Amino acid sequence: QARLVLGSLTSVRVPQGSCINKHKPWIETSYHGVITENMDTVLLDPPLVALDKDAPIPYAGEICAFKIFGQDAPFEAVVLNRTSGEGVLKASSQVDCESQKEYTFIIQAYDCGAGPNGADWKKSHKAVVHIQVNDVNEFSPVFRESLYKASVTEGKIYDSILQVEAWDQDCSPQYSQICNYEIVTAGTPFAIDRNGNIRNTEQLSFDKQQSYKILVSAFDCGQKKAKEDVGVHIEVKPVCRPGWQGWNKRVDYEPGTGSKQLFPKMHLETCGGPLSGMKVMLELQTNHIGKGCDRETYSEKSLQKLCGAASGSTDLLPAPSPSTNWTASLLTDSGRDSDLIYRFDGHQATNVPDHAVPQNLTDQFTVAMWMKHGPSPGLRAEKETILCNSDKTEMNRHHYSLYVHNCRLVFLLRRDFTQIDTFRPAEFHWKLEQVCICDKEWHYYVINVEFPAVTLFVDGVTYEPYLVTDDWPIHSAKIDTQLTVGACWQELSSSRYEGSDNLTFTHMATPRFTQYFHGSLSGLTIRPGRIETQKVISCLQACKEGLDINSLESLAKDIKVRENMKSVLVVEGEDVDSINTAMTKISYINSRQFPTPGLRRLHITASVQCFGEETCLSIPDIRAVVMVLPPSEPRITITGLKQLIRPASELRGPLGVAPFKELRITSTVMRGDAFGGPHRLSVTEVMHNLDYCDVLVIGDELNPERESLEIHHSALLGKHLDATNSTSGISIYGVDSMAHYEQALRQLRYRNWRPAALSERRFRLTCSELNGRYTSNEFNLEVSVLHRAAPMEHINHVAAPPQYMRPVHHPLMIHALNSHTSAAPPAATVVIVICIAALVVIVVIGIYRIHATHQEASRDDEDEVKDLETDWGSSALNITINPMEVTAPLCADEVMTRKTTPVFF
Repeated sequence: QARLVLGSLTSVRVPQGSCINKHKPWIETSYHGVITENMDTVLLDPPLVALDKDAPIPYAGEICAFKIFGQDAPFEAVVLNRTSGEGVLKASSQVDCESQKEYTFIIQAYDCGAGPNGADWKKSHKAVVHIQVNDVNEFSPVFRESLYKASVTEGKIYDSILQVEAWDQDCSPQYSQICNYEIVTAGTPFAIDRNGNIRNTEQLSFDKQQSYKILVSAFDCGQKKAKEDVGVHIEVKPVCRPGWQGWNKRVDYEPGTGSKQLFPKMHLETCGGPLSGMKVMLELQTNHIGKGCDRETYSEKSLQKLCGAASGSTDLLPAPSPSTNWTASLLTDSGRDSDLIYRFDGHQATNVPDHAVPQNLTDQFTVAMWMKHGPSPGLRAEKETILCNSDKTEMNRHHYSLYVHNCRLVFLLRRDFTQIDTFRPAEFHWKLEQVCICDKEWHYYVINVEFPAVTLFVDGVTYEPYLVTDDWPIHSAKIDTQLTVGACWQELSSSRYEGSDNLTFTHMATPRFTQYFHGSLSGLTIRPGRIETQKVISCLQACKEGLDINSLESLAKDIKVRENMKSVLVVEGEDVDSINTAMTKISYINSRQFPTPGLRRLHITASVQCFGEETCLSIPDIRAVVMVLPPSEPRITITGLKQLIRPASELRGPLGVAPFKELRITSTVMRGDAFGGPHRLSVTEVMHNLDYCDVLVIGDELNPERESLEIHHSALLGKHLDATNSTSGISIYGVDSMAHYEQALRQLRYRNWRPAALSERRFRLTCSELNGRYTSNEFNLEVSVLHRAAPMEHINHVAAPPQYMRPVHHPLMIHALNSHTSAAPPAATVVIVICIAALVVIVVIGIYRIHATHQEASRDDEDEVKDLETDWGSSALNITINPMEVTAPLCADEVMTRKTTPVFF
């Protein structure tokens, strides 16, 4: 239509010479256009054409421009044909759909005016242009999260476990929408829908697989794939069961590291159940270790000294030895860290010899023991005697005894008429509810007698007797008593007829054990005259390991903590979170320098309370173990001079000789380097206690008529040491430092007041820590006796120094400094040979000159040599021998022979 109008206009002829611009250009009132992003041409509907009624008049009927009015419209209109008025709309800058999808602006057409200079131009009305930007699929989908996580419970099929979501930067619905998701990881039991919902296609099992990691991709509606896949982690949880979580079944403990947290990540899963309170009990089970706990395994006497107990106690169950042989036949259970334990099976008992029985049990004395006892065998429980002092013959009276009857502890004490003659307390009964005598656990029992009061201590806790029965004192009788352990000694009477006529009646008595004990005993002692203090009792039964809870002040106010002997810990509270916090602070500690390695079982029980009438949860028990790793074992080393040569006169002296004067005791351990790990070991010297050192005589035993090995009492003062000696050696014992043992051993003296027939004495020294758990090397020492020469011809001339020889005063002794060298090296031997040969030549020349000029002095010297009491070291001539080059002693007889006779080497 526009073209038709234009054609009709062009056919009109305007009179020549007329320049009047009468009409304004005409355009459509609105336009709609489309442009594809990243292109410059706009497709308009209708096309951009301007008409002018002044046509075909030049200038006035022509279209010279289109002008656009609008804020930041990135377009321009270009006139293609001035005569026809056709134009085109183009983008003046890059058009981005993602920045702006549509544009609306105003456009006007301008004619060329009245003349060539464009004066008096006219413009059309304003038309609205609306342009839509078409999208190009230039962007890939992107996921909104870098990682998706979810958890599921095993055994369930989910409609949707989680939803992943991707988006696209393209502006159009076609390219910006996500039309599809896909699981990239193959072989997984999961599927995903077009909306990104992930579900499981089969039931998952926690035991089979606890977690899954899959990759997911996305596609837009233009089928453009995401550049990066997203990870999805799905955790499989077991079916919720109330109980403890986050704990390990085994906790390793390295000795010397103090306390160690047992459950740093432990918490209680209640499955949403509302709780009003709970109580947790932790029990450290160590009954398989020694006496039920990691205690110091020194001897009972040593422990009593360490704890400051009064002296004078008698050990009724000592280690078997020649002097304490009454325990040799008993069953022992000493395989637990050298802790000496006697086990009584109901058929074993022993008589304590009379010389070892404690005397003078007056109104004050103490009985102490470790005991482990279970229920009595049989339907009808009989008395089980631990300790019994009864008549050795005839009357079978029990003077005092300690026994178990029906899981009750009974102590019997009958006084003599010589002490008291009235009806007085005689039998004391204890029924222990808190600590059962039949619980098959180790307990430390102490009975303090302050007649008529008797007090029982069990694991340091005081118990008064629930029943005390009175009895008359025992009538005096001239009958010896017998002290027994593990049963009671009494006679069983029997009668029989003898003779051919069966008329002779004979009464017979057979002494035997009765009322046998079933259980284990250790450290059974009696101390007459004094009772034990509570402080000492607590020290003697102190446990070196146990449970502990750190930072009590940081716990919630509602938390209550109770301890029992370090082996039981009870935590109570109202809030589960507070209980969980308290459980993470529980630790194990072992303060022994060399703890007993092995397992310690840990048992945890929990009980909960619920609100109202709701059913409470049942919390399964926990059974874990603490593994105490083997400690770095010490290597105890004894060093010193291994050969000592002394003149006979010194052995005869009042002090004798000190064979271990140069003794040195050290202890080292191998430890891993903190930087290099366990493969880089270093040797570290450590200080710890010893509990005995034995010096044994090698070869024939000591002859008391001419020799002795002894230590003065003053050498033990101020130390926790005692000593016993015999013809086979001497033993120094007691828990004390290595330095104190060194000082004591250095003061050990060996004397021999008849050394004429003795050439050497050999001794062997060994030391121990922890009752033999760690022992030193066997240090052997030889004491050689240097005898003076026998009288012989011209010996008097040797005794007188020649004028040209200078006396050298050195003690004649040889120290073997190197224990690994048994003979002098060849070079040293040559030097010795040359020196001795030169010395012999000089001495022979001197003898000849002295013999020729000093006959008078010769006779006086000969008389002096014949004196048997003259010491070799007092002679004017002394021979100095280098101890580094000589290992075998040169006796005086050999020296004299070499001075008077030819010597061949």
